Amino acid sequence: MTEHFKTICAHAGATPDPHTGAVTSPLYFSSTFHYPPTGDYPPGHIYSRESNPTRASLENVLAQLEQGEEAAAFSSGSAAASAVFFSLRPGDHIIVNFDAYAGVRAMLKDVFMPWGLAVTFTDLSDISNLTKSIQPNTKLVWTESPTNPQMRIIDLVSLIAICKQHKIKVAVDNTFATPALQNPLVLGADIVMHSTTKYLGGHSDLTGGALITAKKDEQWERIRHIQHIQGAIPAPFDCWLLMRGIRSFVPRMAQHLSNAKAVAEFLSNHPKVERALYPGLASHPGHEVAKKQMSDFGAMVSFLVNGTKEDAIKIAQRVKIFTNATSLGGTESLLEHRKSVEGVDSPTPDNLLRLSVGLEDANSLINDLEQALH
Repeated sequence: MTEHFKTICAHAGATPDPHTGAVTSPLYFSSTFHYPPTGDYPPGHIYSRESNPTRASLENVLAQLEQGEEAAAFSSGSAAASAVFFSLRPGDHIIVNFDAYAGVRAMLKDVFMPWGLAVTFTDLSDISNLTKSIQPNTKLVWTESPTNPQMRIIDLVSLIAICKQHKIKVAVDNTFATPALQNPLVLGADIVMHSTTKYLGGHSDLTGGALITAKKDEQWERIRHIQHIQGAIPAPFDCWLLMRGIRSFVPRMAQHLSNAKAVAEFLSNHPKVERALYPGLASHPGHEVAKKQMSDFGAMVSFLVNGTKEDAIKIAQRVKIFTNATSLGGTESLLEHRKSVEGVDSPTPDNLLRLSVGLEDANSLINDLEQALH
């Protein structure tokens, strides 16, 4: 994290109000705005579905954090992803890593493939699968790194280079890595997506999503138009809460990282753990690639229990400090048996448990896992 990044977060869109001197950004609840009747479509804010001063302030911050030209805020990460897919045309082909977030996979299978989008799901941690999957009508590659929840690492530099040769756009879900640890746009990606519900919000009290673009091109204009006409936008208060969360993002992330490393090391040496899945471990197959494209390894840890689905669920039932809940990136540590949530067609192993490592004392978290594993 650079000094500039830390300063952006600490201020998070707040500049002293010229009328009142308030150092915290005002919250604009207004749904409609006055404009002079000139006979032309007026510039500026007109109606909050299209734009709102609080949302505009948030979008400016998000663009700065990912070093993009512009950002668009949405009511959820799924709404943000949906806008990218709707910006394509029926008959277009996209490539998606096979273990991408389950909600995105379901969205593609249940909505966009019937609508006319052709989709190839493949393991992009093996970059040769990308070349094998490219078709004449391939318009987009959608990926995560690390992936959710199997923590695979995708070589983004190699992937982006191949896509540029074929004039294919690249969109990266950067929710797990966060802009503090990885900047796909700097690596050459075209679009970055975030579920801002997670680390950027950071307190499990809002739902939001965002897209950030490297440049305002034709596809981005379509995405902006979709945001305006579909109306899947965050309320002003959610935007304000998100900016408030971003203010503490840097120190929160430092604690998340410290705790996650301690938990991952503990799990990697436990006899009842088949394998700890954390890119910061030297044993992780993507460790060297992660070192090149990330400044640190994140705070999500998954592990495979030595045993069955039932054994994993029993461990989940025994935790006391970890909370059995979905989502991630909040101050509290969460544990989830992902296969139960994702369904029978999920590629997630039956014996996998996913951890969102929070801000509690690291020894308390380790002791909790220790007693649950016995």
